[in-house]
Amino acid sequence: MLATAAGCSEAPERTEGAIPRDSAVAATDDSGREVRLPRPARRVVSLIPSATETLLALGARGQIVGRTRYDVAPEVVDVPSVGGGLNPSLEAIAALRPELVIAWEGDRSRGLRPQLEALGIAVFTLAADDTTDVFRSIDQLGRLTGHGQAADSVAAAIRADLESVRASVQGRPAPSVFYVVSTDPPMTASPRTFVGQILELAGGRSIFPDVTADWPTVAMEEIVRRQPEVVVLPEGEDPVRSLEVLRTTSGWRELRAVREGRVVRVPTELVNRPGPNLGRAARALRDALYPELAGR
Repeated sequence: MLATAAGCSEAPERTEGAIPRDSAVAATDDSGREVRLPRPARRVVSLIPSATETLLALGARGQIVGRTRYDVAPEVVDVPSVGGGLNPSLEAIAALRPELVIAWEGDRSRGLRPQLEALGIAVFTLAADDTTDVFRSIDQLGRLTGHGQAADSVAAAIRADLESVRASVQGRPAPSVFYVVSTDPPMTASPRTFVGQILELAGGRSIFPDVTADWPTVAMEEIVRRQPEVVVLPEGEDPVRSLEVLRTTSGWRELRAVREGRVVRVPTELVNRPGPNLGRAARALRDALYPELAGR
């Protein structure tokens, strides 16, 4: 289908970024594989919510034909869902006739690529572990969808937001922080991840700067021993996590930050998604750690 369309003799149309709509595009994904398309993709299924948000920021709403059930942006509420990002319905994807599927890179979704490619569907995978990955994915998705100039603008806006947040906390004492990924078992984000990086930029100091895994499980006894000044608790996907629950839970109630109410909340769907809202996420963390700066 792609080859036939690319061979049409119509005059080239242009999308944002001055890329002719019938010109070939290519990008290397996070598995190291180059994905080539005979033209910027006009029908895209996104299996990654942050990638969906990136496409929206790029102005590619009209090219999104499928999403996951975890996409909450009002702009895509009427776009068909294909299920979960790791276990989507192949039949639903095929029925949407996408020219490109954006999927997670990693062991849990590795079997998905050959199944989609067997259906003649191009697959582009993203890992998005750190902030460098975020900026690279914005550039790549801009290139593959014909929105190169928009990708440059989105990246520049994020960098400006991050710099503004960094400057606002410069010279202030950095509180020690435990960022909660999971409470049972306790998990956190290492300083190498995009969460850890924007937390540091927002003025926080992780109590686990020495972990080797990106999203490590840590011993409750060690959290108690290190006694964070602030516990950052993302909320939205797990409503049972709350300060009241932590105050009655073994281990957590031994933290002075919990006993004294120094548990701050940030929106999970904002902070835990590595996409175009990275600057807003950093500001939300900054405001949680330094409430006197909120609104600046």
